[in-house]
Amino acid sequence: MASMMQVKPTRMELSNLKKRRTVAIRGHKMMKDKRDELVRRFIVLARRNKELRLEVERKLALAMQSFVLARAVMSNTEIEEALLYPARAIQVEAKTRSVLSIPVPELSMETQDGFVYPYGFSTTGSDLDGAVQSLAEVLPLMLELAETEKACSRLADEIEKTRRRVNALEYVMIPQFDETIRRIRMKLEENERGNLTRLMKTKDMLQAQQK
Repeated sequence: MASMMQVKPTRMELSNLKKRRTVAIRGHKMMKDKRDELVRRFIVLARRNKELRLEVERKLALAMQSFVLARAVMSNTEIEEALLYPARAIQVEAKTRSVLSIPVPELSMETQDGFVYPYGFSTTGSDLDGAVQSLAEVLPLMLELAETEKACSRLADEIEKTRRRVNALEYVMIPQFDETIRRIRMKLEENERGNLTRLMKTKDMLQAQQK
């Protein structure tokens, strides 16, 4: 049974409690709607996160496989010299966007004009080209993966906070309001019956005196 709030059993307190209960019920519905929408968006992001992770792992595996094949026909020194200088500069910009009033990261990448391969083709093999191409393709995916994973983490934290608030309203506050309102009504009805009884006794006494 829900506990009763420590308030005076008066009609004014009863009216205030009814208003607070109405606000609590409205807030409970809003919190439940928010929780459900957060869960829906979390599921969408989690699915995208899984897709991105699988694609990143696939491309990284291809890149490593190509590097292994390149090392079979090129020396370590030749590979290091070929990759010594980047072919183009990349700038990553971090911003935030709002998802149901929750700030989540938004990463964007700007690439300056330039050739993806930082070397000439006369002294390198095609396997090294494939490794470099795979790494160039995986970088945007890695940025999106980092963005998605952080968004999932923040949404998960907010879902847990919202769930606790929903449960507090549903299982603690609203039952407390209901129990307190019920007790105050009982007390007021008891007082009214007592007053009515006293009035009737007073009336009977006055009528007896008049006889």
